[in-house]
Amino acid sequence: MQISQATDKDRDRFNQFIAEHETGDLLQAWEWGDLKSKSGWKPIRVLAEKDGKIVAAASLLKRSIPKVGKSIIYASRGPVLDTTNAALVNEFIAGLRPLLRRHGAILLKIDPPVPVEDTVSKANIEAAGFQRISLEGFGGTQPLCVMQLDLMRDKVALLQSFKEKWRYNIRLSERKGIKVREVCTREDLPVFYELLKETCERDGFLVRGYTYFEDMWDALEPKGYLNLAIAYYEDTPLSGVLIYTFGDRAWYTYGASSNLHRNLMPNHLIQWKMICRAIDAGCKWYDFRGVSPKSGAGDDHLEGLNRFKEGFNPRFVEYIGEYDLILSPGWYWLWNIVRPRVQAFMKARRRGEASVQKSGQTQSAGL
Repeated sequence: MQISQATDKDRDRFNQFIAEHETGDLLQAWEWGDLKSKSGWKPIRVLAEKDGKIVAAASLLKRSIPKVGKSIIYASRGPVLDTTNAALVNEFIAGLRPLLRRHGAILLKIDPPVPVEDTVSKANIEAAGFQRISLEGFGGTQPLCVMQLDLMRDKVALLQSFKEKWRYNIRLSERKGIKVREVCTREDLPVFYELLKETCERDGFLVRGYTYFEDMWDALEPKGYLNLAIAYYEDTPLSGVLIYTFGDRAWYTYGASSNLHRNLMPNHLIQWKMICRAIDAGCKWYDFRGVSPKSGAGDDHLEGLNRFKEGFNPRFVEYIGEYDLILSPGWYWLWNIVRPRVQAFMKARRRGEASVQKSGQTQSAGL
C-alpha cells in the first residue's frame, strides 16, 4: 500500500472515491476541508493506493494547540475505506501514524458512519488501536443517531409510506397556497438566516454566525453540493432548508421556520419538495441527520424533532460513535482531563466575579 498526502491535482479522483464509496460522506469531501479552513482548521487529505487504485482515503482536519507545538486531528465521518477488511484497516492506520506524528498530533478522532450492528467493523477499528469515547444524548461532534429515507421507489409509493397526517399536511400546505422556491441564490441567504435565528431562539439552540453560511455557500454551492430552498406564503418567508448532496445521498442539514402561519404546515411541504429533488438527482438516500436516541422520552427536548422526522417513515440508524487513536498519552490526559477542569473552574470563577461586581453595583446604586 502506498500512502501519500493528496495535492490539488488529486481533488477530482479523491472526491470521486469518497462519493462512490458506500460510507462516503460530504464531510470527507475536499471542499469540506476548504470550508473548515476558514475557521481555524488545516485540512490534510490522505490517499492510500494499491496498483494505482485508491483503496482508502481520509480528509483530516488539524487544529493546532497554541504555544506547545501539538495538535488534535479529526476525520469527520471518516476515514473512508472498507472497515470490514481487517488487514486494510490495520495497514491504513499504521501508515497514517508517521504523518500524524509529523504534525504533532496527540490524537486522531474519528466518527465513521458504521452502524452499531456492524460488529466486524467495530472490532477492526478497535484492533487498529482506537478507543471508544463515551457519549450521551444527541452525540458528540457528529450525531450518534440519524434517520434515513430510502428513495429507491417511485414518488407515489414513497408518499404513501408517510404517516397519514404527514400526507394530509403536505396536501393542506399546497391547498393553502404555500409556494416553495426550490432553488435559491446567495442573495436569499439573509432571508434564511433570519428564519434560522428565529428558530434557534424559539427552540433554545445556538446559531452560527452569518459568515459561516456565506463561507459554506462559496465552498459547496458551486460544486452542486449545497441547495437552499425557502417556502413562502404570499410574500412572507415561513420555512427554509439547507440540503447537502454528494454521491448518492442528500442530507437535510439545517432547517428553519417562522413563528407565523405554522398552521399552514410549510415544513412538511418543503421536506417533500426536497425529497423529490433528491430522487430526481439520482440519490438513493435522504438523510434527516441527527435525532435523539431516547425515543419516547417525554422530557427530551428533541422529542418533537424526532416525531417530525419519524412521520416520513425513515429508518433509524445508530452509529458506533466517536473513537480516539491516542498518540501521546501524557498530552492526551492533559487535553481530556485537566483542560476541561481548568476551563470549568475559570468559567465558574468568572461567573462568581460577575455576581460580586453586580452586587456591588446594586449596593452603590442604593447609596
